[in-house]
Amino acid sequence: MTKVRVCSFGLSLDGFGAGPDQSLDNPLGVGGSAIHEWFFPTRTFQREVLGKDRGETGPDDDIAARGMENNGAWILGRNMFGPVRGAWPDESWKGWWGDSPPYHCDVFVLTHHPRPPLEMEGGTVFHFETNGIHAALDRAKVSARDRNVRIGGGVETIRQYLEAGLVDEMHLAVAPVLLGRGENLLRGIDLRALGFDAIKSVPTERATHYFLSRTKD
Repeated sequence: MTKVRVCSFGLSLDGFGAGPDQSLDNPLGVGGSAIHEWFFPTRTFQREVLGKDRGETGPDDDIAARGMENNGAWILGRNMFGPVRGAWPDESWKGWWGDSPPYHCDVFVLTHHPRPPLEMEGGTVFHFETNGIHAALDRAKVSARDRNVRIGGGVETIRQYLEAGLVDEMHLAVAPVLLGRGENLLRGIDLRALGFDAIKSVPTERATHYFLSRTKD
């Protein structure tokens, strides 16, 4: 059965999933990279994202690897695809990841501006969805078949899917840092009212991993 999941999503202690002033030079916002310091050294990140045969193993890597398993489709907000705003000036921007993105399946990018599908190496195809979060999820579920749909972010995209009651499971990796400003993931969102329970937590050297599941409708 297809589940809609948020996995390996980094947060600061004060609840921010990205720093302020996101840009080409600071895709995670100023200071935002600090919330992913648990992920960057892992073998999963080094192999899947950087294409390098290296990286640390251990609890952080085990958790990161599970987040990459059984994903049949992804949904991303436009900021997660790139820094271009407004109408696409051309089709030269192909994402943050180079010619071979780490998704290896259909990826549905939420945008207000249409663009033809973009086929990349390794089986990734970016589809630019202009009809909102429900249309993107419907298409993603069809593409995923019996595998899962992963909501990859950013913060506003996850908030929209949470508020619509469309997320089944979440893994939040809370780093021991304070950002002070940025994009707050859970401000004003009542997870209990949305049916979520905290299932378990796993502390590691660089983060505390919280796993939540929507057990009640």
